[in-house]
Amino acid sequence: MTNPLPEPPLLVITDRATAAGPVEDIVAAALRGGCRWLMWRDKESGRAVRERSARQALALCRAAGAVLTVNGDIDLARTLGAGGVHVQAAAEMAQARGVLGAGALIGVSCHSAAEVAAAAAAGADYATLSPIFLTDSKPGYGPAIGLTTLRTVCAATALPIVALAGIDEGNAGLCRAAGARAVAVMGGVMRAADPEAVVAALIHGMARPSRGRESC
Repeated sequence: MTNPLPEPPLLVITDRATAAGPVEDIVAAALRGGCRWLMWRDKESGRAVRERSARQALALCRAAGAVLTVNGDIDLARTLGAGGVHVQAAAEMAQARGVLGAGALIGVSCHSAAEVAAAAAAGADYATLSPIFLTDSKPGYGPAIGLTTLRTVCAATALPIVALAGIDEGNAGLCRAAGARAVAVMGGVMRAADPEAVVAALIHGMARPSRGRESC
């Protein structure tokens, strides 16, 4: 049995490289907007800066009753006492679970049905599936897979799927209607002039599956 995903079903991923302001300020704004699941992702900073900033984000999340997970750094997640970790491949699941324990929320990045099946077999709690739509934040993974493939993958697995890449207020509900258990947003929040409003709109948009287009 997988660990449950936080509610509401929106994952906000940090990215210092594209942030319009201090990441910690954006985290605080996202939490005010209703986010209760945040993934700390920082590919640019050294360990000391990443740990200090992640601790600040974790304190903000705890104060708001939100879950913070760490992208790609099992040791940092353990050091922080974070809610879990997100790894890049199913092969990393055994190490992550061994270090963080059964109660940690552990996800895997996936780009195909085969990778989702591997993540499920390895004991992941969820898988991100991307790129659903075209986006500058997820280059190098080929064309957008679209809602039809998202629907097919979701129907073929019991593993919770988190739709990622190109998600906005207009298509978040479509992803949910296609079977995604949650949606994830990085650039759309990090680059926003008003991240609090963007997060609130995303959460509201997830309840409106008729918006947007069924193709892509």
